[in-house]
Amino acid sequence: MLTSTQNLLIKQIRKLQKAKGRQEQDLFLLEGTHLLAEACAVDYPLVTVCYTPEWQKCHQQLCQDAISQCQRAELVSQSVLKAIATTVQPDGVVATAQRTVISPNCFGSLSLGLALETIQDPGNLGTIIRTAAAAAVEGLWLSRDSVDLDNPKVLRASAGQWFRLPMAVSSHLPDVVRQCQAQGIQVVATVPDATMSYWELNLQPPTLIMLGNEAAGLRAELVTLADEQVKIPLMPGVESLNVAIAAALILYEAQRQRLGNGGRRSGAITE
Repeated sequence: MLTSTQNLLIKQIRKLQKAKGRQEQDLFLLEGTHLLAEACAVDYPLVTVCYTPEWQKCHQQLCQDAISQCQRAELVSQSVLKAIATTVQPDGVVATAQRTVISPNCFGSLSLGLALETIQDPGNLGTIIRTAAAAAVEGLWLSRDSVDLDNPKVLRASAGQWFRLPMAVSSHLPDVVRQCQAQGIQVVATVPDATMSYWELNLQPPTLIMLGNEAAGLRAELVTLADEQVKIPLMPGVESLNVAIAAALILYEAQRQRLGNGGRRSGAITE
């Protein structure tokens, strides 16, 4: 059992709490039983699994599954486990994994996608990932200047759906937009001064929805490239919605339309 926080492995894992450490080691942290179970369910490649005796006793099958698909497994003390976790009350297991994500591989088959620009809050990004997976999104592109996809808070907020949604980091989102358009996918920008509400647009065709930074929204270049611009109507005095809430509203409107609730003609709702 590892009992010292000065152990070389433990010191290396602690560095993964910071973006610099994740980049240098090309690894990221998986904290907690639920995230580990989701990773094992999709056979995500694990590098190291550290767990306490108490956790092993309560999760024998998951422990065996994790050990079978990791490169190294270590029994650790409660104090060591707490030192490598970013949560205040870790539940007994922390793993590391390779920094590879499930990339969207075919624009031509995309039915519903998301492009996110300069999202800064890890809770927002994780919630968007969770919602996107629930709403049958098939691909998510994130601008490189956003919070890290594998930030520990992003993974926790995704409630495990991080492993099930194809995602990629883009150094230039306009290229993603143009590639989608070349495949006949309509691109929709969310902007506060649009003339059309999001429920007025026909979202049944293959669609890429763009959402911008929490404070600044989408850059003008992306808005200009979009085929359509939509807004989420707000009451007077309300400046904006949380970006994760905005994503949920639009994605589920797309789902509602695609399930056949209401007719559509020429991009507008018919009564």
